[in-house]
Amino acid sequence: MRFRRSCPPRRFSCSTERKTRVNSKEETTADQTADEFDSASALPFGEAEDGEKEATRAFVVHPDLGKTEGPDSRSIDGRVQEAVGLAEAIGLDVQQAEAVRLKAVRPATLFGTGVLERLGAAINAVKAGVVIVDGHLSPVQQRNLEREWQVKVIDRTGLILEIFGARARTHEGRLQVELAALTYQRSRLVRSWTHLERQRGGFGFLGGPGESQLEIDRRLIGDRIAKLKRELEEVKRTRELHRGARKKVPHPVIALVGYTNAGKSTLFNRLTKAEVLAEDMLFATLDPTMRGLSLPSGRRVILSDTVGFISALPTQLVAAFRATLEEVLEADIILHVRDASHADTQAQKADVEAVLRSLGLDAKVDAGLPEVLNKIDQLDAEGLADQTRRVTGTALPVSALTGQGIEALLTYLDEALRNRQQVIAVTIGPADGRHLAWLYAHGEVLTREDDEEGQAHLTVGLDPAELARYQRQFPDAEIEQ
Repeated sequence: MRFRRSCPPRRFSCSTERKTRVNSKEETTADQTADEFDSASALPFGEAEDGEKEATRAFVVHPDLGKTEGPDSRSIDGRVQEAVGLAEAIGLDVQQAEAVRLKAVRPATLFGTGVLERLGAAINAVKAGVVIVDGHLSPVQQRNLEREWQVKVIDRTGLILEIFGARARTHEGRLQVELAALTYQRSRLVRSWTHLERQRGGFGFLGGPGESQLEIDRRLIGDRIAKLKRELEEVKRTRELHRGARKKVPHPVIALVGYTNAGKSTLFNRLTKAEVLAEDMLFATLDPTMRGLSLPSGRRVILSDTVGFISALPTQLVAAFRATLEEVLEADIILHVRDASHADTQAQKADVEAVLRSLGLDAKVDAGLPEVLNKIDQLDAEGLADQTRRVTGTALPVSALTGQGIEALLTYLDEALRNRQQVIAVTIGPADGRHLAWLYAHGEVLTREDDEEGQAHLTVGLDPAELARYQRQFPDAEIEQ
């Protein structure tokens, strides 16, 4: 099975191959170390230091461990296609991809001797410069495979980290990606420092080549990780301040979550008339975006577009992006956007729900999230009916591309927010125009009756946060609930 990219090759660097050049005679700070990491990894993938460029061809192999049973399991073809999509998302030219059934996992090389030789011949035949193993590789396995095949080898976690590193645009996003990459890399230092063979380290005859330098590098990476965590704590506090500011002028927050490439950004652009990058590509969106949106009733809400999830999402990324994902925790409504046309849509749904549970949203997942069944323009009536029957919560079929179903989605959001309202009855005197204007501006006036004395008797629906603010703003108001 062969695949070709339609886009031109892009520059690629493998974060697991980063090297740090440390001057052992001078004190090196964590920041300097980070700069050296960046400069060492700045070479494009396949480009040697003498400037000669190698082909950016890739060979993708998916280790099939036979764990495909269950209603939410993925097909092997689907897993291979997703791995190819990940490789193409970083600009690699995928020449060949295949799944390899493993009867047993070899601790040293993952694959058996016969499979290693066969794959090695196929890799040489297509002149691949990198092999993507769509699974987890231990540092030893990664090193041994590179020695066996004489090409760079990257596992699934390393590839996803590369994509995130290439796509992050904001300062926060870069901090999160660097933290995840360094955490991943720290456990693999032993396989990366071949340049240390040129040094003598350690004490007396006890230390091997580069041993002392390796310990220094590990400590410096640890220092950098500690600094990144402190900076991300500042980001977290800043986000908390922003959320506090939004609560003072409160608008309900609606968060879009879903599997990568489910169409969240296209839907976001359709609803808000924004111009967020929306491409048919895995992880087109990394940095969160928030925009205002007016619902049919005139109610203003804030719509949040978040990073897409994926199966076997590296734990380093879940931890690093927690500050971003906390926007989901604070959301009034979470919309699960799904690619209803995808063959593995049920498995993708299970993966998204697993990540949401890891964030502490078990109750909302168990209650049934509203599911936006996107890309219905690619389904026939029977296929749409089948997908709708499988939804545990509310099914909202839409096509973000054509606009089909968008009005029904907006109406649903209006009704869902109205159901969260608390209805109060209040009487306002004729001279209290500011009080009356505030209720009209921040609530939904359901009924109004004016008596002969000029008093206005209103029943008003207010969101819980708005009600609390109303009680602070008008402490003397007599409220009946």
